[in-house]
Amino acid sequence: MRAEIQRAAFELFARSGFEEVTTEQIAAAAGISPSTYFRHVRSKDDLLLDPVREGGAGIAALLEERPSDESADIALAQAIMTRSTTLAAAELEQWRAAFRTAPHLLDRVALITPEHRERLVELVAQRMSRDSRTDSNPGLLVHLMLAAAEFGYLQWLRGSAKGASLLVCVEGALAAVLDERWKN
Repeated sequence: MRAEIQRAAFELFARSGFEEVTTEQIAAAAGISPSTYFRHVRSKDDLLLDPVREGGAGIAALLEERPSDESADIALAQAIMTRSTTLAAAELEQWRAAFRTAPHLLDRVALITPEHRERLVELVAQRMSRDSRTDSNPGLLVHLMLAAAEFGYLQWLRGSAKGASLLVCVEGALAAVLDERWKN
């Protein structure tokens, strides 16, 4: 149900603009009542922001699946890039077109929730054989990688990368963070 609401909203936002579209119009386009809409969606903003926020759990799961002998920076970068390619190109473009009609939300794009960030720090600390409570390197690596990925997402959303794909934008940003210092 949520996916259908989101698809309808993205289409309406891209066509008419975020501010012009009402929740009632989204509900009607999704073929549901406004009360059903509000059971599945907290706010109109969340329809655009949640796809990014939901990425944190996916990144953590993908990091756990990476080969254990892979360095922390490479494993985390690969998990982030893999997560960035989970949506079909058409869905990504529809989301970006919808997002571009709400530029005020760009400043609220956060790649993951604090809980997912903490989980990533734990996973990276394990991979580095370090204690994140006494060693800042695991947390620093996670924060740097997520900041780089977020920069790549914003670059792609704004279209400032001259037609580059989301993966190219994210990969380029992550490459700037990869360094020998993160090797075990």
